[in-house]
Amino acid sequence: MVQELLVAVGMAGSAAVLYVMAAARVVKQYERGVVLRLGRLRSEVRQPGFTMIVPGVDRLRKVNMQIITMPVPAQEGITRDNVTVCVDAVVYFKVVEADKAVVNVEDYRFAVSQMAQTSLRSIIGKSDLDDLLSNREKLNQGLELMIDSPAVGWGVQIDRVEIKDVSLPETMKRSMARQAEADRERRARVINADAELQASKKLAEAAHQMAEEPAALQLRLLQTVVAVAAEKNSTLVLPFPVELLRFLERSTQQAAQQATQSAQATPALPTAVEEAPDAATNGHAART
Repeated sequence: MVQELLVAVGMAGSAAVLYVMAAARVVKQYERGVVLRLGRLRSEVRQPGFTMIVPGVDRLRKVNMQIITMPVPAQEGITRDNVTVCVDAVVYFKVVEADKAVVNVEDYRFAVSQMAQTSLRSIIGKSDLDDLLSNREKLNQGLELMIDSPAVGWGVQIDRVEIKDVSLPETMKRSMARQAEADRERRARVINADAELQASKKLAEAAHQMAEEPAALQLRLLQTVVAVAAEKNSTLVLPFPVELLRFLERSTQQAAQQATQSAQATPALPTAVEEAPDAATNGHAART
């Protein structure tokens, strides 16, 4: 009798152990447990730690609550200014309501991926090329709103969306490079012209100052000679003052004018010489 009782207790203990092993579940810290009892959702979401379910009746599904990083495949499209581009992105999202992620959508990862691809194509068609290259923050916010609107009903929250890279055709890259080069050259010419204008103003002021003090020009000439001689060159370049050239020019003009006046004041000697032979001829005729 005692032996049969011990056998019954042992069998009951073994059954209890098997039941506990079948019913015991462990939910990790970054997970939440959703219980479906006979196919119907239980309102209570199991928190992290040890939990029990009814074997054969309940089904526990664990949902990861961590932030998921999902790359969006490159999407090719035509921008609003008719430029063909290929854009890829990355989506950061997480599950905030585990029961909705299990019941309202079959596979929330696949759903978010497809929504991100269609939204990225829509953003490409509504944007200009310059916006895709330089105004990405605004496009990221618009893309995040487009994905987050349907994801709310799936128990998913879009944390961040970033456009990774914009691929352009080679012809467009060369055109943009030529445009940037031309723009840099234009700015360089404008800066050079502005520098020339400022330098000319300063030189004009210096010229006016030197005109008031003639000795300043001579001092400037001596400074130039000292600066050239400091290079230890075999050839010394000596600037020739413009005032000296003007003085020589005025002296040449005065000498030419004096020579012209002297030539006009000289008597006509050849006429007297021609009259002398005629007188001698007349005297010879009278003697005959």
